[in-house]
Amino acid sequence: MILPIYTYGQPVLRKVAEDITPDYPGLKELISNMFETLDKADGVGLAAPQIGLPIRVVVIDLDVLSEDLPEYKDFRKVYINAHVLETSGEMEPMDEGCLSLPGIHESVKRPGHIRVRYMDEDFNEHEEEVEGYLARVMQHEFDHIEGKMFIDHLSPLRKQMIKGKLAAMLKGKVNCSYKVRTLK
Repeated sequence: MILPIYTYGQPVLRKVAEDITPDYPGLKELISNMFETLDKADGVGLAAPQIGLPIRVVVIDLDVLSEDLPEYKDFRKVYINAHVLETSGEMEPMDEGCLSLPGIHESVKRPGHIRVRYMDEDFNEHEEEVEGYLARVMQHEFDHIEGKMFIDHLSPLRKQMIKGKLAAMLKGKVNCSYKVRTLK
């Protein structure tokens, strides 16, 4: 089932999400619905707060990029109770967008290397060191489960420049091709 994506202004996007246990009700269906929603919205990552749930569940699908980045062929992963343990490397700028901020794209500097701990959908624990594009996507999505958004990484000047777009979003003025739940 395709779920509405919560846009900027929804309180759930600013909450630190809670860890879940293997007996979380309907988890397999939730994960399936998150991937379906992500596919419909043409995104590469989706965190549970973006669909209104304050829990630490993230899905990432980089297969859509596999034509240009063959190392991501068939890359579809679930990250449960994920935490960034450490960041390192150069702060690298790259344009980012967000399904919860339709129409806004800005250059964001993030560390090029991270160490993360998470559970997969079978609740097996993993600790990995990740770099490159996947590290960026993970940081972006894991920010969501920490109550942060990519715009929080912008300079005051850049924030000022997008203020009008954010204000319009708060009034429910959103133009995108997927189902959303706005504040108004």
